[in-house]
Amino acid sequence: MMNKLTVFAITLFLGLNVFGQKDPVIMTINDNAITKSEFLQIYLKNNNDPKYDKASLDEYMELFKKFKLKVAEAEALGYDTIPNLVKELNGYRKQLALPYLVDSVKNQSLVREAYDRTKNEVRAAHIMLKIPRDASPADTLRLYERLMDMKKRIEAGEDFAIIAKAQSEDPSAAQNGGDLGYFTAFQMVYPFEEMAYTTPIGSVSNPFRTRFGYHILKVADKREARGTIETAHIMVAVDKNAGSEGINAGKAKIDEIYGLLQGGENFEALVEKFSDDPTSNKKKGILPAFGTGTTTRMVPAFEEAAFNLKNDGDYSKPVRTNYGFHIVKRLSLQPVPSFEEMESGLKKKVSKDERSKTTQDSFVAKLKDEYGFADRSKKGLKWFYENMDSTYFAGKFDPSAAPSDRPLFVLDGKDFTQQEFALFLKKNYRGVRKNSMNMVVDEQYKRWMKKAILEYEESKLIDKYPAFKALVTEYHDGILLYEVMSDMVWNKAMKDTVGLKAFYEENKANYMWGHRIDADIYECYNKNSANKAFKLLKNDTIRPVNVVKEINGDSELNIRHRNGKFDTEKTNYLVGQSIETGLNQPFEVDGKFYVILVKEKLSPAQKEFDEAKGAITSDYQNHLEKNWLMELDKKHKVTINSEELYAVGK
Repeated sequence: MMNKLTVFAITLFLGLNVFGQKDPVIMTINDNAITKSEFLQIYLKNNNDPKYDKASLDEYMELFKKFKLKVAEAEALGYDTIPNLVKELNGYRKQLALPYLVDSVKNQSLVREAYDRTKNEVRAAHIMLKIPRDASPADTLRLYERLMDMKKRIEAGEDFAIIAKAQSEDPSAAQNGGDLGYFTAFQMVYPFEEMAYTTPIGSVSNPFRTRFGYHILKVADKREARGTIETAHIMVAVDKNAGSEGINAGKAKIDEIYGLLQGGENFEALVEKFSDDPTSNKKKGILPAFGTGTTTRMVPAFEEAAFNLKNDGDYSKPVRTNYGFHIVKRLSLQPVPSFEEMESGLKKKVSKDERSKTTQDSFVAKLKDEYGFADRSKKGLKWFYENMDSTYFAGKFDPSAAPSDRPLFVLDGKDFTQQEFALFLKKNYRGVRKNSMNMVVDEQYKRWMKKAILEYEESKLIDKYPAFKALVTEYHDGILLYEVMSDMVWNKAMKDTVGLKAFYEENKANYMWGHRIDADIYECYNKNSANKAFKLLKNDTIRPVNVVKEINGDSELNIRHRNGKFDTEKTNYLVGQSIETGLNQPFEVDGKFYVILVKEKLSPAQKEFDEAKGAITSDYQNHLEKNWLMELDKKHKVTINSEELYAVGK
């Protein structure tokens, strides 16, 4: 089943830039025109090697038509008016609007700041106390005072880590004493990053707030960034709650693997044989690059081991982390690139990051000039000064009592009235400091004015910026497509048990077991172990666990046992092998040796419904989608402009 990210990936297209250009219609669905540029952008996005011959364009247009038909049906069914979907789309729209609601000049200074920080790393520890977004001033003050008390105790000589383990509400503090290791720009939320980079080494910050809670932090060190490193690893997993026996077994296994490496065995071969990391053991142990300029972070012990390797190809001694034991191999190390090389990527990160909001004040000032802002608040706020009292802090302000038509300011010829401000006051009373009411009114007016001006500009973005319109359309179509496919295909197939079973009965021949064996399989990592296992198994009374113990001895690397039913046509090491009932001679596949004791050979047989339910459901979903699309093709009028279609790319 697809998820929203998959749908977005399929429908993603680049921003359009068609001001002043003729953009012919390539397809219409009902009365909705789809332009050539929209089709081309999607076509190029989803084809690494685009071809513009008639067959390729026809094939992709058919996929594009199906996608647009589903969106058209979702709109016809009113999905675009469902409150939770409207709310979701509005949330995405606000995120997409952020890069357009900042001062581009000041934003450039943030890009430079981000680069300067990227060249340096900070090591800090923190203590965090959680706080609800709507916490009262009294609750906020209590947390602030608690953190100030901890700060004073630390500055008086108490150990930061001990206090963090006892007081911090960050779950990791119990293990790491609040120590976050080294980090650089974009690896923490911006308020945290800002405090870390501006607090001197050895000092404890004042309390500050992020979306996670209130924090204090202590800076342990600052250093030049070490660049971006790509590594591979061999991992022996050890549960974080494992006792000494489990830890010792893990250490013994990693030490033995390390000994094989020192004896000249191939790192990648040992990864494939022994590594417990399922995300990398089929990819030569390769991990995502981490370090400067990436959002990927590794636990400190792993990171230190990696960066301490001097040359590409070097590997570390076994390293312990909370995940188990690792041997780390350095693949490549890249120094911090120049500003020119990183500028484009940094701009994108800054535009999506919380730091970009810091430039909104200057942007609002520019919008005031652009739209002919006129302030009318001197007289308009008088009513609020005279009629608001301390009950406001308890949420008891009644906005209906405020005059409705007097403007507080005018922007682009539009009045922003007392009533609109009153509604803002009603919704935004939590967390307001209990100053004099005149000060409260003035502060809230500034907040509302900024918010209203930015929202007005946001309402104009669709018309001002084709690229923004394209992004909003992308998310709109993606959300509707996901929801309508869930209702009409994916969820329907899973809920329609009667239809699902009827589909199974009609298509039973598609759900068959192949040739299988019911067997014990011994996977050995060398030929001697396989021969020894074969000899032991000739003794009918020996148990599988004893075979493993006998052959492994003090090692963890000689043999592994599994049993059950195995498909001889789909299990890679059984394909093409001549397997008979009873004990089979050892054979080698991909550097491993297999000894197989077959209890029974099973002929092809019909799969029961429950045995094939996953495959049946998937096929039934495809069946439902095919029939549904046939209905949509009849319901919605589709016209394709073939002349413009075949002119794509010319």
